[in-house]
Amino acid sequence: MTSDWRLLNGTLTTWYDAPSHAAGSALVERLAAAGTNVDLRANGLRVRAGDEESAREISKAAQDLGLTADPSVLQEVHLAFEATDPAAVTNFWRTALGYDADRDPLRRAPDLAVHPLKDLRPLRNRIHVDVVRPSYAVDAARTATGQEPFGAWGVALADPEGNEVDLVPGDELSPDATDWWANFAAMVFYPTTSPMEAIQLASAVAQLADDASIPLQIDLRPAGVTIDGSKDQWEDDMPNGGAAFVELARRIQDAAHDLGLTADPTPLRFVQFGIDAVDADVLSTFWQTLLGYQPDPREQVGDIYDPRRLNPVLFFQQLDPNDERTKQRNRIHLQLVVPQDQVQARIETALAAGGRVLDQTSERCLLSDPEGNELDIR
Repeated sequence: MTSDWRLLNGTLTTWYDAPSHAAGSALVERLAAAGTNVDLRANGLRVRAGDEESAREISKAAQDLGLTADPSVLQEVHLAFEATDPAAVTNFWRTALGYDADRDPLRRAPDLAVHPLKDLRPLRNRIHVDVVRPSYAVDAARTATGQEPFGAWGVALADPEGNEVDLVPGDELSPDATDWWANFAAMVFYPTTSPMEAIQLASAVAQLADDASIPLQIDLRPAGVTIDGSKDQWEDDMPNGGAAFVELARRIQDAAHDLGLTADPTPLRFVQFGIDAVDADVLSTFWQTLLGYQPDPREQVGDIYDPRRLNPVLFFQQLDPNDERTKQRNRIHLQLVVPQDQVQARIETALAAGGRVLDQTSERCLLSDPEGNELDIR
């Protein structure tokens, strides 16, 4: 097996650095025989292979194009709960997230895991979850849970054990780009009927994005292609946001229509995690160091984000140091999946950044950040 690849969450996976969307799409165009499971970015692409033979073919094509693999950056950040009634909690979160099982059908949003709870934790979690979906999908989820939304923003729902989600309705992006939805990130999904159809669309979008100098997430799956502008990047006060982004969205929409494709917003979702922190700067630095994230440059925003835009945004909110929640373990924690050869390095990084090991076996290491929020490295 080529050294480009690692087994990540049960799938052969790698990352190739690339200088542009188009440079990455050149590899995508060579992958028709190997299937379509690619996350194309302005700075490279993540590729998942179905088997070792496909992985070898992809590695050869990448080598021919001069692309360099960097599997050390591979990671997936997922969501886990502890619950006294795992079945009820699981059903709630599948409804909120719009999952058929415990994984996003498009493998873009975090996986979901629910484990038995061994002790009582009645207070509100310090880790919380935001989910943004098209408004009609949010209405359906609210109806399915039988709840009226509550909270400061009027969008919160709670599972049977009090774990909360801010389930936020997205809006259509613009009358000039009616296929697109603003779900914190501007995004669109086009179902496709063949790998070649998906590749044609991805290649067209890559060139349009490069021409506009606007970085996009272009994710190819057997079911279709998702195009995503990343959180807030479409807004008027962002570089290349506002009218420039809407114009790019319109051109992408035209390219999709020229290929005979019709948008389906139902699979679209944005997921991010918030952490209530006594010292937000300390926690932000810890998670940036551990995950290799970067801080949002806006002064009024406490976000940190994956520079490859492959994993959820984290944000930090001020917590009163006298709040009783500081004394209670969360029922929610994050899971970090990394290649086997990166596990020890991540543990050492966490310890150097102020974390501590709570439990460790041959298959996992449970860590806490400096304020006791937990992360399970697997």
